[in-house]
Amino acid sequence: MSAADAVRRAVGAVTDPELRRPLADLDMLRDIAVTGSVAQVGIALTIVGCPASDRISRDVRAAALSVDGVDEVDLELGVMTPAERAALTDKLRDGRAPREMPFGPDSLTRIIAVTSGKGGVGKSTVTANLAVALAERGLSVGLIDADVHGFSIPALLGLTDADGAAPQPTRIDDLMLPPVAHGVKTISIGMFLRRGDADGPVGAVAWRGPMLHRTVQQFLTDVFFGDLDVLLLDMPPGTGDVAISVGQLLPHADVLVVTTPQAAASDVAVRSGLVARQTGQRVIGVVENMAAMAMPDGTVLDLFGSGGGAAVAAALSTDDEDVPLVASIPLSPALRQDADAGVPAVLAHPGDAASAAIAQVADHIARTPRGLTGRPLPMRPA
Repeated sequence: MSAADAVRRAVGAVTDPELRRPLADLDMLRDIAVTGSVAQVGIALTIVGCPASDRISRDVRAAALSVDGVDEVDLELGVMTPAERAALTDKLRDGRAPREMPFGPDSLTRIIAVTSGKGGVGKSTVTANLAVALAERGLSVGLIDADVHGFSIPALLGLTDADGAAPQPTRIDDLMLPPVAHGVKTISIGMFLRRGDADGPVGAVAWRGPMLHRTVQQFLTDVFFGDLDVLLLDMPPGTGDVAISVGQLLPHADVLVVTTPQAAASDVAVRSGLVARQTGQRVIGVVENMAAMAMPDGTVLDLFGSGGGAAVAAALSTDDEDVPLVASIPLSPALRQDADAGVPAVLAHPGDAASAAIAQVADHIARTPRGLTGRPLPMRPA
């Protein structure tokens, strides 16, 4: 192998941090030569002002310098032509037509909608931490913040800046590349909103049914998640427009119901599971949040009562389908503080009782993969 071939192989193995594929597979390599101990390397970025250019430059230089005999790298960054970008987006779609959803019934991605009957039960906090816990187990995880009116996932994952604004996805023609936080590919309407003025809040969304449906549909069709093991949807509370849209778009999704022990929350949580089941979705379990907390003196604080999670699981179970209470997550100051700081508690405080309970949910999901009985497997001859 010539020195230039060795450099091409090393540089081609560098992974694009947004597309999560090697540069060679993305046809981003250009002229590569070696003169003496100097490697001349050409790379074509996907778009002008690519936010990953600094990372790609560092990784490419390091890869080229790892080749024996190369002591210096002359890196030239260019940009793909429109035709090259079009070819790339066709490759990323893997033969699908534009605007075609990759998460249909034949997809091997397990889709889990995390629902609740009412707000304020900690559903988004549970979802964000669950996504990170699944990624920590080596799974490829995507997360859609489907709570368009009450979006909070970017802040919970630490994607927002000091002003509360989240990074916008990179666009390659009509594809959007979701930002990645703690190994989780994430999309939210909050990434498209900005503050109205220097001191004002990040913009709010005041949309009705058709716009909400279109937003969820675009998240599923226009965002390039790549190959995922699990796609989580943080659903808005209740059984409104988004729940109906997700039921129509993803009738094969599994549903995880979050409640608190309080009867006022658990009674309503049952309804979200029933509506999901009416659209063909399968309820795979119940998570009880804000459960009793063990105090330092050995006493137990059950601020919101007890038994709500078990009651929801029992109400949603049928003769044909048992719905388990997957975990009870205790009240936890660490979970709340880490959420406010934008750091998932499963990473910041893995030994906390709440983190351990969320890890239990992740283990349950990882142990029970999506059933493939009666589903065609997408196979093509090599």
